[in-house]
Amino acid sequence: MFDCGEKTLSRRGLLGAAALTGLAGAGVSTQLAYAAPGYTGDTLVVLSLHGGFDGLSALAPIGDPDYYKARPGIAVPKAQVIAGDGSFGLHPALAPLLPLWKSGKLAGVHAVGQSNPTRSHFAAMEAMENAAPGTSLRTGWLGRMLGATGATGALAGVSVGAAMPDRLFAGPTPSVSMAGIDKFTLAGDSASRPRAAALRAMYADAPALQAAPALAADKALTASAAVRSATYTPANGAVYPATELGGALRDVARLIKAKVGLATAAVDCGDWDMHEGLGPAVKGQRMYDNLTDLALALAAFAADLGPEGMNSVTLLTISEFGRRVQENGSRGVDHGHGNAMLLLGGGVKGGQVYAKWPGLAPAALVAGDLAVTTDYRSVIGEILQKRCGLGSLDGVFPSVAPSTFGLVAAR
Repeated sequence: MFDCGEKTLSRRGLLGAAALTGLAGAGVSTQLAYAAPGYTGDTLVVLSLHGGFDGLSALAPIGDPDYYKARPGIAVPKAQVIAGDGSFGLHPALAPLLPLWKSGKLAGVHAVGQSNPTRSHFAAMEAMENAAPGTSLRTGWLGRMLGATGATGALAGVSVGAAMPDRLFAGPTPSVSMAGIDKFTLAGDSASRPRAAALRAMYADAPALQAAPALAADKALTASAAVRSATYTPANGAVYPATELGGALRDVARLIKAKVGLATAAVDCGDWDMHEGLGPAVKGQRMYDNLTDLALALAAFAADLGPEGMNSVTLLTISEFGRRVQENGSRGVDHGHGNAMLLLGGGVKGGQVYAKWPGLAPAALVAGDLAVTTDYRSVIGEILQKRCGLGSLDGVFPSVAPSTFGLVAAR
């Protein structure tokens, strides 16, 4: 990827290839940011379910009769949910997560979303990752979170996956790219062509503004060298599925256990845009199979870290919007509004679904969609304050108050 076709490399060439698009290998698409070595909060893992996740399938509102009226062909039958409280139930494909639910480490939050409905994937994802509507802020909220915690060190934030939530780390926080930890190298660097050493030498006496991106990339390489060089075997019998998500969460677990100072990780998992073929809750149907893959990856991640490791980790899911309440003629559902989030971690007060439920009666819907009664940022805000050590949320989510559900215990 990085080859100038010359025997010598210029600062401009190294800056463009190493600092901005980063450290590269085949299939590169992971973004790293940097945080203070003194950070003592949870590692916050943000799993973006791109495409418009159907929370009404994953956390089925089995106590709402209008759910079954609106979805006669694809609603999850009450007899098939694997856990719940009579109002909501877990989709049967989430069975690998049932032990975590029963042990109180997994929870759901329903009727969440953004304040301004849009059914455009691009506009909704951009707004969700910026998370500051009505302001002049153009940065990403995870970048702002790192800044609020004193983001100055190496390898505090990582975004892993072939698809990447581009704007979460947007802003002045340094970033680099990779597909996975084993591919996190400076392309072309070798004993015979020591490009990393050349990068350091070229920028050693450069002005700080010019040198910062290249030197930040070099620091990230150095900090991750031990992780890359070590053969990794997941602990506690954890078996990650051979999926992109499984590989990404495996790398996040490696970084957490290597104690490199990881403060936040962002992972992207797509293919939730089910206009057709979402199907009933049986194996071989699209939603069932996707939820199975999701559950297997999350269960392996939790097993790999073990109870002690998970005590300092909180994972949450977000998606740009939910799906419409009414199923369509193709056994799918079109773009909607209100949605559900999953929370996983040692500090989560799980085994339940938190919701200010508006109901699914036609008069309660917003243009045919589940109404949003909880701002997704308030859910994250409660986690940031209780688990990540933030005081005021204004620097991350301007004018947003944390939720009062009591989703997580304070550290």
